[in-house]
Parts: sequence; C-alpha cells; structure tokens
Amino acid sequence: MRWPAEWEPHQAVWIGFPGDPAEWPAGREAAQREVAAFADAIADDGAGEAVVLVCRDAADQDIARSLVQPCVNLVVEPFGDIWLRDSAPVFVAGPSGLDGRNFRFNGWGGKYEMAGDQDIGQRLAQRFDLPVSEQDWILEGGAIDGDGAGRLITTAQCVLNPNRNDGLDREQVAGRLRDALAVQDICWLGDGLAADHTDGHVDNLARFVAPNRVAIPQADNADDPNEAIFDDAAARAAASGLQVVRLPSAGRYEVDGDIAPASYMNFYIGNRVVAVPQYGAANDAKAVDQISALFPDHKVIGLSSQALLRGGGSFHCISQQIPQTD
Repeated sequence: MRWPAEWEPHQAVWIGFPGDPAEWPAGREAAQREVAAFADAIADDGAGEAVVLVCRDAADQDIARSLVQPCVNLVVEPFGDIWLRDSAPVFVAGPSGLDGRNFRFNGWGGKYEMAGDQDIGQRLAQRFDLPVSEQDWILEGGAIDGDGAGRLITTAQCVLNPNRNDGLDREQVAGRLRDALAVQDICWLGDGLAADHTDGHVDNLARFVAPNRVAIPQADNADDPNEAIFDDAAARAAASGLQVVRLPSAGRYEVDGDIAPASYMNFYIGNRVVAVPQYGAANDAKAVDQISALFPDHKVIGLSSQALLRGGGSFHCISQQIPQTD
C-alpha cells in the first residue's frame, strides 16, 4: 500500500459547500461564491479532475448550481461542517486499487461536534462505491501531509492532543499512522498556527511540494504572531532530513479584531490547477509567484479566501481528493 501525494493524478475531489446560516452568521454568500470559484478553477472547464460539490440539503444544492459551471457535479449528503479534509476518508492505493482510511472524527477535540460529521465519510464512500476501512482512532486529514514516498509530516500539538486519543503516546500514534497510511518516516513538528481552532493542523503550517521537500512560511514582519512557530517548524523539518523551502507568510491577519489563521499553505493541488488562498494581504501575489515556481507543470492561481477564513479554514480544508489508480 502507498499514500499518494496530492500532486499525483486524481480521479475526483470532494468539496464542501457552505450553507448553514447558524455556522455562517456573517459572510455566507461571499463564502459560497469563493467555494464556487474554487470548484470552477479545479474543474478547469472539465479538463481537470471531476469536482463534486457536497451540499447539506437541496436548497444549498440549488444555490450551488446557480454559481458553478455545468461541469461541476453536485450531490446532497447531510453534514454539519464543510471541512471535508477532516471528516472524509484519506485514500491509500495498492495492487487491488484504492482503500479509504475512515478515521473517527470528534469535532476537533470536542469543540465543534455536529450531526452528520461523524459518518459523512462513510456515506460519501458508499455513494461513490469506494472501499473504506474503519479506523478506531481519531485523526483529521488536515493534521497530516505526505510526500507519496513514505514520508509524513504532522504537529504534536494536534495529533498528540489528549482531546483526540487520550492514552496513546507518541510511539503508539506513530505506529498507527504507519499502519494506516503505509508511511515509514514521520516528522513531528511542534505547534501549529496561533488561533487555529483545529489545535494546529499541519496543512496551515507545512506542506510537501515534492518528495522529501516541504514548504514552510517565513515571517517578514515583526508583528507576525507565527514567526517563532514557523522558524521552529523549519528547524525541526530540517533536523529530520527534509529539504525546507521558505514561502511568504500572510502575516498578522485579523477577523473582527481577532487573530485568524490565514495561511498560503492551505493551497490545493489539483490535476492541472493549484489554488492559493488570497486574503488581501501584502504577500498575496508573492505567494502565488513562489508557489508557481514549485509547480511549473500546473497553472497556479490566487483566489479569494477571506470569507472562508471566517469559518476557520480555506481551500485545502474544504476538499479531499480521490487518487487515480490506473
């Protein structure tokens, strides 16, 4: 078995569509437009992977249909929150095809437990006739990243947090990661971004961009709340033998006066397009340019994610890819 890297070919991607007014008391329509623009970009006029927007009900589906191109597929499957990276299965591949690892989900350590999120992964897999293996422990897809060659990177703040798998120590969790995802080398970072309600998901901090090569932001302003976190992550990654490339930070970013976990690392790598979050920040264009250099065979574009960030995440958080096995 092998856990394919995100830059390897996909047959499809699931994307959560925001609709619940209780979850989006401000900016819901703007978030819907941002997700629609993301879905259209990844579908790339039908030339990219099959894009499936997952809507919680028929009313949301009607809204989504009015916003996206005809080549974007829509399904209705009830869920609580849109962050399918965390509640949908993580797919590994082997000689007999795909096998989804469906981990338990407890609302990011019990903070946001909502009806439908515990079994949305199982229902989506069943709907698309994809095999899944149930994993009897808690793990979110945004907490891990892999390079397709047996390496995994994660943060201790999240994966070893007692609000996930209390009673499991680092070696036990590492053993489960190796067994479930067919990885050999695990790089443990420390903390994730400040004010990240996921307890520090790695997909906001460090992302593989090639085998053994990881991208991590670098602060260029003294008021960046994550400067020490970025530098610590880069030092740990280098010490573990990974090649580290530093990319721009979104800097200090606030929503309604509070620090928010804005990060260009929450990009999504599609078959043809890489979508990079944009926040109206000084480094938006620089981030797109530097990520473009890392993916010369892709069209790298910046898309607004300011409304999505009100919900706590961005494009990588709302998506889960299904690898191509042929």
